[in-house]
Amino acid sequence: MSTAEAPRTVTASPVLELQLDCRSEAVGPARHLATAFLEQLEPAVERDAREAVILVVSELVTNAVRHAGGKVCTLRLRAGPESVVVDVNDSSPVLPRPRTPDVTGEGGGFGWSMACRIATVVKIKRESAGKTVTAIIPRQDRDSS
Repeated sequence: MSTAEAPRTVTASPVLELQLDCRSEAVGPARHLATAFLEQLEPAVERDAREAVILVVSELVTNAVRHAGGKVCTLRLRAGPESVVVDVNDSSPVLPRPRTPDVTGEGGGFGWSMACRIATVVKIKRESAGKTVTAIIPRQDRDSS
């Protein structure tokens, strides 16, 4: 006897919002909590997409820590049926820009370009006190659709 399986839907809380101290120590916990958030979603986010979200979280939070100059930044993750949205808000009005990567490993310059390549959409919104950078990552690999 066979039974039809009900379609899976997003059953976990589809939003995570964290206020982080703008210190380098904030990046690890942001990655850890983003990983836990993604692992609880149903249907599951594909492995490559999970890794992409974690990398984008890491890069955007790192950029806020290194370049915003504020005391706190906010990470917000939203899961929809087709994508995961990463928002990082900080208090700096200075918009991110590509820089020449420092291949010596001391000065960075890789993160912003990498986040822009990984996400299908990257937007920057000026706020009354700073900005919010938004990156949208598909839940499934674009090539497997």
